[in-house]
Amino acid sequence: MKKPVFYHAGCSVCVSAEHDIINLIGADNVEIVHLGNDRNKITEAENAGVKSVPALVTPNGNVLHINFGASMEDVKK
Repeated sequence: MKKPVFYHAGCSVCVSAEHDIINLIGADNVEIVHLGNDRNKITEAENAGVKSVPALVTPNGNVLHINFGASMEDVKK
């Protein structure tokens, strides 16, 4: 089964949400993508439907936007 993917940009809102996601579903059960460190994944995130981060993309392709840390336009800067 494909893992959910958690995209974030490293801001305090994102890091807090990352810790919550890991505590809820376990580090082995989610792929964590820090878009500030892995900028080549920005297009992947946008193609998955991510409009802002932090966001969790489920294995079925649903995008769960969590709080609001930064828009994808801000992440690209």
